[in-house]
Amino acid sequence: MTSLAHPTAEELRRDPLPLRGRTALVTGAGRRAGIGYAVARRLAAYGASVHVHHHVPHDAAMPWGADRPEVVVDSVRAALADPAARVTEGPGDLADPAGPARLVDTVVAEFGRLDILVANHALSGSDGTLDEIDAAMLDAHWAVDTRSVLLLIQAYARHRATLPEGTPGGRVMMMTSGQDMGGGMPGEIAYALQKGALASVTRSLSADLAERGITVNTVNPGPVDTGYATGEDHAAVATRFPAGRWGLPDDPARLIAWLATDEAGWITGEVINSEGGWRR
Repeated sequence: MTSLAHPTAEELRRDPLPLRGRTALVTGAGRRAGIGYAVARRLAAYGASVHVHHHVPHDAAMPWGADRPEVVVDSVRAALADPAARVTEGPGDLADPAGPARLVDTVVAEFGRLDILVANHALSGSDGTLDEIDAAMLDAHWAVDTRSVLLLIQAYARHRATLPEGTPGGRVMMMTSGQDMGGGMPGEIAYALQKGALASVTRSLSADLAERGITVNTVNPGPVDTGYATGEDHAAVATRFPAGRWGLPDDPARLIAWLATDEAGWITGEVINSEGGWRR
């Protein structure tokens, strides 16, 4: 029996595969340069089975372009640490109001249950300054960046309610962009508004889900080099980090993977900044 006050020496030793037997859904994981991909690989390396969600049309419309899903999935599969774990993948337009519940149902059908939800997806582009935004831009960002995340969590929580007593606790991680840390994002009003909403609702969600054994946390990864900045802009941002480099996708991925483990079971309702000392 575990002693919370005085763990035994054996209990203090870390399990090299702390997510063995767990299943995870990572949304927006379709690019090898992205945070979602890095998170999926970390979870696989910690022992989890992982479903990789992607929406290729979005990435294909962006300047950085899209990866082939099979290449992404093969790389995540190569990180699997538990021989019994698996990686699956599938597309999904989460702007569709029915898309989030359908995606959760797909993962549950594949693995039997869903333990870890990482809502990493977001809409890029279709944004502007206060003078430039319009109702269509605001609605598009609301649908993808906020509404779909809340509907994913709703579907996930309903699934978790069907699991037997004694099932390991659930984990939900959302992503924000630190727009409330100073400086703001005046050129991306619609995006900043919706990401700020996720940060604001974190504590409310965590209070609602605590009695169901589910922790809810939000991670602000700071500026991460996912291929969207080049040249002088890229170099200028690098100088504002004490380490002299941008954040890399695996920097927030390590934090998110840890939050998925039992070690992080006492942490919920928090917006956690992982910015490497970023100077605004």
